Amino acid sequence: MVSCVEYETAWALGANCGIDDLDYVAMMTRECNDIGLDTIEAGNTIAIAMEGGLLEFGDKEGALKTFDEIRHKTPLGRIMGQGVDATAKAFGVSRVPTVKGQSMPAYEPRAIKGIGVTYATTPMGADHTAGYTIAPEIAGVGGKVDPLADEGKADLSLTFQAATAFIDSSGYCLFIAFPILDIAKGWAGMAESVAGVTGMQISGDDVIPIGKEILKMERLFNEAAGFTAEDDRPPEFMRFEKLPPHNVVWTITDEALDKVYEWVHNGG
Repeated sequence: MVSCVEYETAWALGANCGIDDLDYVAMMTRECNDIGLDTIEAGNTIAIAMEGGLLEFGDKEGALKTFDEIRHKTPLGRIMGQGVDATAKAFGVSRVPTVKGQSMPAYEPRAIKGIGVTYATTPMGADHTAGYTIAPEIAGVGGKVDPLADEGKADLSLTFQAATAFIDSSGYCLFIAFPILDIAKGWAGMAESVAGVTGMQISGDDVIPIGKEILKMERLFNEAAGFTAEDDRPPEFMRFEKLPPHNVVWTITDEALDKVYEWVHNGG
């Protein structure tokens, strides 16, 4: 069974860079682990460098050598070691798949609108694990939702973000979300186990409200650090550059994105 981490690594360092040699993907993954780099950010950074003309897409030898640059802190290595945004600025790349400085993982916001809302609004930046709407939009876990539709995606994302905040704070692995979304007893059992360990008087009905309180603290921290609603936006190019094969663009409005967290200040 392939885990989410293995899938994201193979995508970022492999397909995203036009590299189909798994041996090279494995070697680059080892480099990330040895140096201390996130594999998704590293793969996206190499892809941006390719977009900027440093390498040709598919150049597996060149991609692997970039890790020597980072390891030895050469001028190029210092740039790439800072990630996607810094590399895009250095190479003049305007099509940059980041939100709040964090690069996007495998899922494409133009074709999977709920995960796009998560990328745009989560306090952590473009993090799929912060509100994994892929579960209903693609996998059919917890119901089935049309990934191309706009309607209801803001509420869907917020619900998943809140549930995820609770799970992450509990110490549970996020992967428990897959079974408990479809098994009511599992959802209730998770809350009961947290109550048993912490002494809190909570049930499954309290998971989302508690998760929202966690998100509120994260949101207020970001605001104190200078983030505004303007930071809750997908990359501009996704609004007009069509994504095949459906030839879709990002169509969820800024107003809809702003409503995801409006409750933080209106007592909702």
